[in-house]
Amino acid sequence: MTEDARFEDGIERALRLKALDAEDLQVIASLTQDAVFPATEMRWDSKARRFALLLNRFRWEDASNATARKRSFERVQAVLAFEDVMRVQSQGVDQSDPDMVFSLLSVAFTPGEDGSGRIELTLAGDGVIALDVEALEVVLRDVTRPYVAPSGKAPRHPE
Repeated sequence: MTEDARFEDGIERALRLKALDAEDLQVIASLTQDAVFPATEMRWDSKARRFALLLNRFRWEDASNATARKRSFERVQAVLAFEDVMRVQSQGVDQSDPDMVFSLLSVAFTPGEDGSGRIELTLAGDGVIALDVEALEVVLRDVTRPYVAPSGKAPRHPE
């Protein structure tokens, strides 16, 4: 008898995920919730039509394992790249301070016509980055080994 793969089986591997529809994007959004990144790690390449962030992502996929084993929570650096971006807008995002650190709360997609749409990255403190895309294509790729989360705690969202 064979057994299906479990989520926990991939815990030690670097993530490499691609979203081509809103359902896929929800998975990436849940894995990047509470990721932090400095203002200097946002890139908009208008020629390549790519917007990318270098995130310090909380490893939600490992949180229950860390709790069960009574070990520290982990973060990992990851690239979150959005393809086919036609326009980038922001509100409440001040990139002039290189020491400014943003916290990603959510990633949502609102479809338009013919596969186009708008992706909104909601940041803590009421900041928003909006990406008008010709098609939904988002890639999340871990680029370092996991490291102990500096706070030693899992992010919390009081109700």
